[in-house]
Amino acid sequence: MRIAALIIGIFGSVAGFIGAIFALFVGGIGSAFGAEGAGEIAGLGFGALIASIAALVGAALAMAKPRTSAVIMGVSAIAGLIFVFMAFVIGTILLLLATLFAFLGRNQD
Repeated sequence: MRIAALIIGIFGSVAGFIGAIFALFVGGIGSAFGAEGAGEIAGLGFGALIASIAALVGAALAMAKPRTSAVIMGVSAIAGLIFVFMAFVIGTILLLLATLFAFLGRNQD
């Protein structure tokens, strides 16, 4: 279960990273054309980028500290979903699945 949490967590983090970059791109393009609220989109994309990096750290901890890993990945999944909803949805699904696997694998030796 821990190995599955590690692999799925990495995939979820990469998917979230791609969604965050997309949100940053949209915010930057909107800002270049003077769209109202584009700076806010870019700021939320930056928050999702931080959540993706935290999720990658959580995935890296899946083998050594599965309980801590589950908490970090779960919080990152929810935070990314709040920041940039549709851009982070695939990452959220994968990270929540990885959270479940890390939590269930906490008692394995």
